[in-house]
Amino acid sequence: MNLETVWRVEDGRRLASTVWRAGRGHRMISSAMLGGGIGPARWVLNAQVPGAYARTDPVAHLAELAAAGGLEGPGVGMLTAASVARTVRRDGEGVRVSATVGLRVPTWAASPAGAPDPELAPLDGDATPAWKPGTINIVVAVPVQLSDAALVNAVVTATEAKTQALLEAGFPCTGTASDAICVAAAAGGTPEVFAGPRSTWGARIARTVHAAVRAGALDYASRLEARG
Repeated sequence: MNLETVWRVEDGRRLASTVWRAGRGHRMISSAMLGGGIGPARWVLNAQVPGAYARTDPVAHLAELAAAGGLEGPGVGMLTAASVARTVRRDGEGVRVSATVGLRVPTWAASPAGAPDPELAPLDGDATPAWKPGTINIVVAVPVQLSDAALVNAVVTATEAKTQALLEAGFPCTGTASDAICVAAAAGGTPEVFAGPRSTWGARIARTVHAAVRAGALDYASRLEARG
């Protein structure tokens, strides 16, 4: 996974994005707004936005950024308010992972119905509610083909490993409300049919995602501590 870091100026801010030009020969599963679902994809874009991001057309925004970067054909696009320049990369046993970890609003997946949503709380004293994304975006690449079921299983495994890493890093949460994930697998060869945490490739995915997210969460915690 050869990630490029590219920069742009938007609304007066200098913002980073990572681009993986995977090329042909990959099938991906993703929860991303642009290119989500299961199918062939040639690239993955992870673009940083301001913390008070207020555009109501994020898919169109991602398409604009992809076009500006010369990305053609099917691909996956994600947004995050986390520092993309601090993307964590980990390789392990053939699995490659990149993760941007932002934990501005740590969240439990299950919360009481009707509970206030901290993501919509006013930002910086503004009386107008604004979306406060504290996003963890994860990209996983494996060099083998995964069946559709195994792709779904890989997403579950990676998510479980993410949550384990967050808890170990001292964040009492399962993630954030705006996390996204993409798992890319080779398009050729005999497909693997399992990707649970005790399967060969699932275990490798779990260990590598855990390492990347834990490192990103600890880095985020150290920056919070430094700010006092």
